[in-house]
Amino acid sequence: MTESATSKLLNGDICHRTSNGKKASKNGFVKDHSLFEQPQKYRRPRDKNQNVPHNSSLYKKPFVESFEETPLWVAVLTYMGYGILTIFGYLRDFLRHWNIEKCHVARERDEQKDFVPLYQDFENFYTRNLYMRIRDNWNRPICSVPGAKVDLVERVTRDYNWTFEHTGKVVKDIINMGSYNYLGFAENTGACADAALEVTKMYGAGVGSTRCEMGNLDIHEEMEQLVARFLGVESAMAFGMGFATNSMNIPALMGKGCLILSDELNHTSLVLGARLSGSTIRVFKHNNMQSLEKLLRDAIVHGQPRTHRPWKKILIVVEGIYSMEGSIVRLPEVIALKKRYKAYLYLDEAHSIGALGPNGRGVVDYFGLDSKDVDIMMGTFTKSFGAAGGYIGGKKELIDYLRRHSHSAMYATSMSPPVAQQIITSMKIIMGEDGTTLGADRLRQLSQNTTYFRRSLHEMGFIIYGNEDSPVVPLMLYMPAKIGAFGREMLKRNIGTVVVGFPATPIIESRARFCVSAAHTREMLDTVNLAISQSVESEKRSGGR
Repeated sequence: MTESATSKLLNGDICHRTSNGKKASKNGFVKDHSLFEQPQKYRRPRDKNQNVPHNSSLYKKPFVESFEETPLWVAVLTYMGYGILTIFGYLRDFLRHWNIEKCHVARERDEQKDFVPLYQDFENFYTRNLYMRIRDNWNRPICSVPGAKVDLVERVTRDYNWTFEHTGKVVKDIINMGSYNYLGFAENTGACADAALEVTKMYGAGVGSTRCEMGNLDIHEEMEQLVARFLGVESAMAFGMGFATNSMNIPALMGKGCLILSDELNHTSLVLGARLSGSTIRVFKHNNMQSLEKLLRDAIVHGQPRTHRPWKKILIVVEGIYSMEGSIVRLPEVIALKKRYKAYLYLDEAHSIGALGPNGRGVVDYFGLDSKDVDIMMGTFTKSFGAAGGYIGGKKELIDYLRRHSHSAMYATSMSPPVAQQIITSMKIIMGEDGTTLGADRLRQLSQNTTYFRRSLHEMGFIIYGNEDSPVVPLMLYMPAKIGAFGREMLKRNIGTVVVGFPATPIIESRARFCVSAAHTREMLDTVNLAISQSVESEKRSGGR
């Protein structure tokens, strides 16, 4: 769920005409978050005794993010497209009701019509009438390592995407621009694969128990010590599932009488964890420090509702890289606010750990900050490390508490030994402890690929979102017909990518999301750029059908 274009223009940042070679949209405006370029008149009024965190002195280098406003005519056409699809959806529902058209979708049984409905009406309507029309763009079976290239199992549908049949043919060498394989460690050869194979022979593939019973192996202890050293914290704890790392540990730390301040674009796992905790949740505008500070002030001044007692704990929850927007958290300002108002900070580095910073240590390393300023450091091993699971790092007292109170720690099965070894080997490569420069080379290659790919798309005139250093690159499509057309046209040109639309994004901000990897070569990226250009031209000629 992403913020609308309107809210983006109201979140305290400026929207100005482009200069210095930057391309503008057709309405001539680009939104720029560079702290060094913002005129004083757009900043929050300064109080003589107030240390305003929105200050360029907190940053060691320019912080530039662009979110181009949706052109008015594009927004109008997009709403019209969804309106037409909705009208035809109701018409087809009418035909299904009278058995003129076959109905494939799950629906309530006639004998249960007086009970509370099992299926949400609009969600079911949207699924059967809009999502099904372009369902072939998702859930494609892969039969290879999700590296720089993948092999796809060919499938066909004879009933308009309700069911699929595999033809038995494999489409080889699809350039993979959808997997979170930022450093290229998703591979079946090399040091990581060899080490995981040896550990599998020694320990087997599964543990069959929880950590607190018979599932605590020496390899788990080694991995957690290495993670703590990598993050620069006192202690760390690993979990077998990244989603559960958030959803099961936030309830262990927060509860009734506590306040959670959550960025509006936070991942579903963070949202679920906050809801399960029973805490009061308040949402601030994405990366907007004025909005966050206002919530902090109100929380300190007014306290809890009705009783006005002080909150037991105030926790700020943010992500390092936001996976749908490609933006990077303004961590120096968040830390400044957190210190000023005596709050706690929960940082989710699922996409940023390994992908940002000169040493690959995430957004803290990227800004040159002290990891001790972040109270709870969370991340996953599923992306840059090519493995599975997640971690939480922080003070030893925090980790010891979670070992006794986290549901994920107490009841979930231990991480698979070969997965743990994959994490250890890849992390040592990133840290340079394998005796080679492979980790540094991959970090540098990822940075170069990100810069090159983003610059190429800008020069081609496409509207892309996010920070200039983010390997997550959203390319805006807007109109609903373009979602399916773009994904299909890219696949025809042997490019695998992810297309995203409503409700995962605002209704007028559908997009294709590219994930850049260190495993991509310059030739691959050039091929992708050419395919994007050809796909758009082909879609224009076909009228968006």
